[in-house]
Amino acid sequence: MSNKGRSTPRVVCCAIPIARSAGKVLVITSRKRPNNWVLPKGGWEPTDGVLEAAASREALEEAGVRGTITRFVTTIPSASSTYHFYELDVQGLDADWLESKERRREWVDYAEASRRLAWKAELLQGLALSTLAPPKR
Repeated sequence: MSNKGRSTPRVVCCAIPIARSAGKVLVITSRKRPNNWVLPKGGWEPTDGVLEAAASREALEEAGVRGTITRFVTTIPSASSTYHFYELDVQGLDADWLESKERRREWVDYAEASRRLAWKAELLQGLALSTLAPPKR
């Protein structure tokens, strides 16, 4: 994958929206690949200040999710991007949001989220390091 003209990899902030009491994660459809599922993510912007703020902003824009970032999960570098993952405890979902006409969202359990995210190694790896992942034996 290329850096699309950038000299350094893109900084991508990713929210893992969790309904803790239900043990579910919110996944959304990709705009570029509508049959594929992703986690809310996008580029860090200087106006965000901290990386956590970008993850929260992306969750609101892409999934209509309101909540609190509760945990840094991991940083995963790739050839074109550096992904920063954060758990977001969901407190509410907006009925109408910025990208509601372009995306679907769905609550799924960990196993189903893993299946849907398997096409994108970075997303699957970030989810696997979240507190929703089953304990390692």
